[in-house]
Amino acid sequence: MNSVLQKTWLLLGLLILSGGAASAHEFVQGELLIKLKGKSSSMAAEQFFGKMQNKMALKNSYGSLNIHKFALKPGGDVWATIADLRNDPAIEYVEPNYILSKFAESLASSPVYSASAVTAFLQPGDSYSQNYSNVHALQAWAQEKTLAQNPERPIVAIVDTGVDFSHKIFQQSGAMWVNSREIPANGVDDDGNGYIDDVYGYNFHDHIASPMDNDGHGTHCAGIALGVGQDIFATNLEPARIRIMALKFLGADGSGSTGDAVSAIYYAVNNGASVISNSWGGGAYSQSLHDALIYAYNHHVIIVSAAGNNASNNDNTSMYPANYPVPGQISIAATNDSDNLASFSNFGANSVHLAAPGVTVLSSVPGNQFRFMSGTSMATPFASGLAALIMREAPALTGYQVKNVLLSSSTMVGALAGKVSSQGRADIYNAVMAGKSEFATAAYQPAYKDVSRAVASTDSGASAKGCGTVSSALLAGGASDGPNTPGQTLAIILAFTLLPLIAWQLVRSRKLQVSRRRYDRFLMSSAIRLNVEGRELIGHMRTISEGGLSFEANTMLEKGGIVSIQIQSPDGKESVQVNGHIVWSEQNKAYGVQFDEAKDTVLSSIRGWTQRLVRVANY
Repeated sequence: MNSVLQKTWLLLGLLILSGGAASAHEFVQGELLIKLKGKSSSMAAEQFFGKMQNKMALKNSYGSLNIHKFALKPGGDVWATIADLRNDPAIEYVEPNYILSKFAESLASSPVYSASAVTAFLQPGDSYSQNYSNVHALQAWAQEKTLAQNPERPIVAIVDTGVDFSHKIFQQSGAMWVNSREIPANGVDDDGNGYIDDVYGYNFHDHIASPMDNDGHGTHCAGIALGVGQDIFATNLEPARIRIMALKFLGADGSGSTGDAVSAIYYAVNNGASVISNSWGGGAYSQSLHDALIYAYNHHVIIVSAAGNNASNNDNTSMYPANYPVPGQISIAATNDSDNLASFSNFGANSVHLAAPGVTVLSSVPGNQFRFMSGTSMATPFASGLAALIMREAPALTGYQVKNVLLSSSTMVGALAGKVSSQGRADIYNAVMAGKSEFATAAYQPAYKDVSRAVASTDSGASAKGCGTVSSALLAGGASDGPNTPGQTLAIILAFTLLPLIAWQLVRSRKLQVSRRRYDRFLMSSAIRLNVEGRELIGHMRTISEGGLSFEANTMLEKGGIVSIQIQSPDGKESVQVNGHIVWSEQNKAYGVQFDEAKDTVLSSIRGWTQRLVRVANY
């Protein structure tokens, strides 16, 4: 981003932060989420709680995240309290407890069918009929190892409206995750994790042990995740190759709070989930939810989140959690069985990563029944179940690596160009086979530190954070949603006055950026070996083109430095060596090597490799 645009954004951000532009995001009345500074300390927490006891009461704490949920005393005002606490030296941030909702799915009121009636929808010779997309399910299932051959059963946490764990598809297949350390119905927290009788998961919405689904949305999602790896309509179900952890934070009306979502994610990570499936969201940025996803990422979990059902562009209007830039998160759009983007699906050439079947999907609902539903809510557990199958084939992989496997193994679809960054639709067979090829790959993921927190006190702090600084600072700071003052009105007027300039600068910046791109870039996740002034370093490649590559390294490198680099082909059967010089992309926060007069043989090899890789629209 050029300096003019940075200064324009900074000015706009400071105006709005000081004036407090209004927004209409719903939150739980009388509740706050507060993160204290420093590491979690019982002494520091007790001191703060003691200071606040006349204003608010502690309702919940989220372990090592050092985030706490408070309820204001009667008559307390959320925004007035936030204003009072913003400068408290003990507080890192304070925000409302925003309301999140399942993504309203079409066909939710369609008829329900018994197991015997479902046979009418099965295609002759095809046992995979949850959706008629050509995802090569039967080919994939033929390649999967049995539990006797491979006992790995990754856990998919369905964070949703709960799951009817008594449904026959989960009972017959043994798919439900069971907390073996907990003795059922004895009223005791046997494993000491803070939850009593949490045998199949937990109900964070009602704060009880049973995560039973009283909506249907979560059970439908769970059936889709299970059905990616096996035929859930078979008369006799095979033993499940994955496990389903039921975590309920959405109520019967499909809504729940950020605080309860954070609780569910924290529980999932601490109890061994490898995949977290989120078919819900909202428009309000929450720093506490962002922190929870970072916690999951740091524990090598892959986070799969629905892009949303508003038919809108997430590059322009953010949807959370899908838009959090956590490297281990993948945002999912929905396609129909013709591989066209669903009419309702959100999209985004930069912010939405992958598409999956999400139109007229047949899956389980409470009461041993089945129903068709459509939505990115349905596409998301498809990708979640697929991520679990990849982890089963290559259990050492981190969520970050599994994300790259999902992207690189997807089927390229022309209709998705400009809609999702990979331009791909998930394919079961390709993903399972790619997972098999990664069996011996060691765990790797780049360090990630959230830089979106509000630091508007200095120009250098704001400008260093790039384009996302103002919006993130606005939302994290909690200066919105309150009634307008004269100062706020002035800020809004000035903001809208500056918007045309900002839009022009963005368009101009993107045109210049596009004009500089000489070669198409492709996703390529692999280790590379660099020789920098006699030092041998190991990096991790992110993208490659005929002109160079981008990579991550744990060592600071000097821009312009000459480097010799050895690159291995995606299948590991070929390697090339090329010279270049180090460049740095501030936009992508990644190093790159710009090739210096690469030999034709090297370029020919790279062209051959990229024919089977996913092209990146913007990177």
